[in-house]
Amino acid sequence: MTCFDRRDLGLLLLRLGTGGVLAAHGAQKLFGWFGGHGLEGTGQFMESVGYTPGKASATAAGLAETGGGALLALGLATPAAGATAAGAMAGAAAVHLPNGFFAQAGGYEYAATLGLAAAGLSVAGPGRLSLDHALGHVFDRGWMVPVALGVTAAATAVVVGARNCRVRLKEEGEQEALFEE
Repeated sequence: MTCFDRRDLGLLLLRLGTGGVLAAHGAQKLFGWFGGHGLEGTGQFMESVGYTPGKASATAAGLAETGGGALLALGLATPAAGATAAGAMAGAAAVHLPNGFFAQAGGYEYAATLGLAAAGLSVAGPGRLSLDHALGHVFDRGWMVPVALGVTAAATAVVVGARNCRVRLKEEGEQEALFEE
C-alpha cells in the first residue's frame, strides 16, 4: 500500500488551486465563461495592449492558461504544463508592469503569483497524487523541466519583446503627434 505524505498533499492542493484558477482564467478568454469576453472581446483587448493579431494572441493565451491549468490540476505533463502557464502569466505581467506591483492598482501581482506557482510546480513535480505518477512519469522526466522552461522562456521573450516594441513605437508616435499640433 502506498503512503502519501504532507508533500504529496501539499503539491496536490497547490496544483488544484493554481491549475483551477488558470483554467478558469483561460476559459474566460476562449469561451466567455465566468464573466469573460470570449475570443472576440479578449482579442480586441489584446490588440489594445500591443499583442497582435489580437484574436490569435487571445487564442494562444487562452489555450496556454486553460490547457496548462487543467494539466497542472491533473498532474499530467507537469513540466510542460507549468512552463506553458508561467509563460502566459509572464505575458500578462508585461501588460500590468507599468502599474506597479499591487493588483489593486492594476499591477502585476496576480499574474506574477500564478506564474511563479506554475513554474514552481514545473520544477518540483506533481507529487504522488497525480496522473504523472500513476503513468510512471512518462511525461514528467527530469530532462523535460529545463527544456520546457527554456523553450517557454525563449518564446515568451520573443512575444513580449515584440509587444513592448509595438507599444514603445505607438507611444513615440503619439508624442510626435503632440509636438506637431
